[in-house]
Amino acid sequence: MKVALVIERLETWRGGAETSTASFAGHLAYLGCEVHVVTTTNVPSTPAMHILPIRASGALRAARTLLFAQRAARYLQGKDYDVVHCITPCMAADIYQPRGGTVPETLNRNVALRTSAGSRGLKRIGQQLSLKYRIIARLERRLLTRRPAPWVISISDYVTEQVRRHYGLDSARVRKIFNGVDPDPTPAADRAGQRAEIRSQYGLRGHDLLLLCVAHNFKLKGVHRLIEALARVRYGGAKGTTPVDRRGRVIAVVVGRDNPRSLARLAEQKHVERQVIFAGPTQRIAAFYHAADVLVHPTYYDPCSRVVLEAMAAGVPVITTRFNGAAERITNGREGYVIDSPDDVSALADAIVALCDDNHRRACAEAAPRAISGVTMREHARQAVRFYEELIESGSLRKGGYR
Repeated sequence: MKVALVIERLETWRGGAETSTASFAGHLAYLGCEVHVVTTTNVPSTPAMHILPIRASGALRAARTLLFAQRAARYLQGKDYDVVHCITPCMAADIYQPRGGTVPETLNRNVALRTSAGSRGLKRIGQQLSLKYRIIARLERRLLTRRPAPWVISISDYVTEQVRRHYGLDSARVRKIFNGVDPDPTPAADRAGQRAEIRSQYGLRGHDLLLLCVAHNFKLKGVHRLIEALARVRYGGAKGTTPVDRRGRVIAVVVGRDNPRSLARLAEQKHVERQVIFAGPTQRIAAFYHAADVLVHPTYYDPCSRVVLEAMAAGVPVITTRFNGAAERITNGREGYVIDSPDDVSALADAIVALCDDNHRRACAEAAPRAISGVTMREHARQAVRFYEELIESGSLRKGGYR
């Protein structure tokens, strides 16, 4: 089967959709597909994927995206691919997979970051005036209102609901294939060694509780809410329960490449500066998972966070929000906690306090990997191939006439 994957950029250091797409391509190749990646990223082809670079230069980021989508559609016109699977919206798509979620939901959740009605209104006006947002929104709307519409692969119930709510797409054209991550193969002895190394590096003692937060966009992922909650944890959370009988401190380690200056000031204002460590970006994220006691991911928006799934695979309890598609794999009190809103700092503090209990936390740690059993990128790719085969065998892909 000859598959074209269309994604504007394939720089895996960006994380998110780029990392997932590269991994997905490798697993498609393993399953016997001939994979061609149409992208602006000029990297060498590999045995797993043939790179087909598309030039899309220009001073404006939005103009480059539009140019890429147009040139990719033109390139794919009339080509003999069995399936065109697009991550970036492109009118040649047989299948569209918005790994980053839909554009309207992304814009709405960025507005939700603002703390007042006035600032939310200004943000909304700014989005409407932004050439970048207008172009990307138009590309996606043109694709999803095209007749016939493309099939959509959603990576979580949250994304399925977005497609229905924002575009009214017929549910028969949406196939949920839950996001995948590869299992954590690290031997127990290596995990223990990495845990000791990371904790020693940052001055943590044996009984200290390490709350890990992994984010490249600190504001969107709610790092400021973690700091505010940490200040409440010092006083036992909103419900008055308290971890004062702990033998160690509660320390938050934030990993990511964003600028921490404003958050460091916030930690000082909340008198928790000694409990917050900004570790910067890392190529050793697995070692941080092995060092952590709890992953705290109070995100304002994640279609289906790989960070959360990776942490669960490593046996780390998770606290996240309902605005994260990965939350559907978490039952409150069993693998961790899902709070209704990142703005509910009291609920976040209470979840942290609950996981300060050693026995409860260990039980959640044991349950976390079981909750994502089978949620691998190999299985994700296998289900996608089955979907391709269904569409090909039914003749559905020949009826569109848009390539």
